[in-house]
Amino acid sequence: MIRFLPILLLVLYGFAMWHFSSWQLRRQLNGNSRRLNDTRLAPYLDRLAAALEVAEVPVHVYQIAPVNGLAAPDGRVFITEGFMEKYRSGEVSPEELVSVIAHELGHVALGHARRRMIDFSGQNALRAVLATVLGRFIPFIGVWIANLVTTALAARLSQRDEFEADEFASALLIKAGIGTRPQITLFEKLDALTNAPGGAVPAWLLTHPKGPKRIAAIKANTARWTAAEH
Repeated sequence: MIRFLPILLLVLYGFAMWHFSSWQLRRQLNGNSRRLNDTRLAPYLDRLAAALEVAEVPVHVYQIAPVNGLAAPDGRVFITEGFMEKYRSGEVSPEELVSVIAHELGHVALGHARRRMIDFSGQNALRAVLATVLGRFIPFIGVWIANLVTTALAARLSQRDEFEADEFASALLIKAGIGTRPQITLFEKLDALTNAPGGAVPAWLLTHPKGPKRIAAIKANTARWTAAEH
């Protein structure tokens, strides 16, 4: 039992850090966001609500510049002010912005925030085991390899969640009568929308699947569902 105490402590540390991060994020969101109120988007949000059989789909605007969407651990959905600016300038259509909201609703519905908490704790434990074992045989480099392996695993799990949320969004958009075309056109332009001056890629996008892969998956799902109806 004593042998596994460090691993247990790391798992508990992972849970504690996740809860602290969630609390910190909630404070930031509460103090720096507003309820979305847009007459052009309202009809599309009503269609999502009808498809989900709920009274409304509340969306909040997070007052930060980067282009992103967010499903908070408490279940709220946010669109950044940066995304809203792209929408107001005409670079993003109402349907495309609603496809982002549908994607974030997928994260909420599929419990990805809770699953990431478990994944994060498991990754901490795996990192500790690998660093201990590899560190005995490959001093210094063993710790680096352990970090490399766990980082790759985290990226893989994040990509899994993104594909699942895309699939949920596709099904929801089809049910709402909007279709999957806005998802596809948004991913076709996402790199141009999100890249910072100088071509820098946002950190959050580095753990997401590449646009062409997401587009291919959306098209495959749409074709499969269409074939099943006939």
